[in-house]
Amino acid sequence: MSRVRLTLEYDGTDFAGFQTQGKGERTVQGELEAALAQLTRTQIRVHGAGRTDAGVHALGQVAHFDVDWKISEDKIAGALSAYLPCDMSVRKVEQVEQEFHARFSATSRTYRYAILNRPQPSALLTRYVWHLTKPLDVEGMRDAGRVLCGAHDFATFGQPTAPGYSTVRVVEKIAVRSLGPCLLITVRGNAFLRQMVRSLVGTLAQVGQGKLSVSAVKELLEVCDRRACPPIAPARGLCLVKVSYDGQRIGIN
Repeated sequence: MSRVRLTLEYDGTDFAGFQTQGKGERTVQGELEAALAQLTRTQIRVHGAGRTDAGVHALGQVAHFDVDWKISEDKIAGALSAYLPCDMSVRKVEQVEQEFHARFSATSRTYRYAILNRPQPSALLTRYVWHLTKPLDVEGMRDAGRVLCGAHDFATFGQPTAPGYSTVRVVEKIAVRSLGPCLLITVRGNAFLRQMVRSLVGTLAQVGQGKLSVSAVKELLEVCDRRACPPIAPARGLCLVKVSYDGQRIGIN
């Protein structure tokens, strides 16, 4: 058997997330497995690095699958492109060791959230940004981000994949950068709870709007109560941009 690693890009607007739930919904995993079935005439299981939620995009999602015949990376990429829908793209194909696992071998994941901070909305960017009309306190958001970095119990900001699982995660970086009328919030961590990144961004936005103090963010972190979380940011502004494996980062800079 050969193990193949894919780097994927997709517009998550019309997907019910990455992972197939068995309810007939349209997912990234489902579309990819359907394309592989057409290509190989067999059912192939795909494993992804991050289980992105409905509406979340990706520029550097990583997935792998096993296949029992050899085919060049270029041919796999070209064939899959012919079978995949227009809101998905295979950016890179590589053969890897059998020990590699897209999810369990990953050492960190990097997400980027885009906020359009101006009075007027954007017709072109509306699927990819959260539009906030009033000026945000960027320095306050940066201060709040520093409070949230490190190894913490993030129970206030997300849910584990199953009841009783640990809610401790390590957030390595939260950076808030201005780019014209946009704010780009980059969050990197070893792993994330369900809706955790969007919850963190929603909390930073509350600070930026003057609705929450930096000291209150620290209290939210310490209370470990999901019910205390401020409103979460909408999915459309979030993008999985990079997955790291033992120092090798796959995705965009």
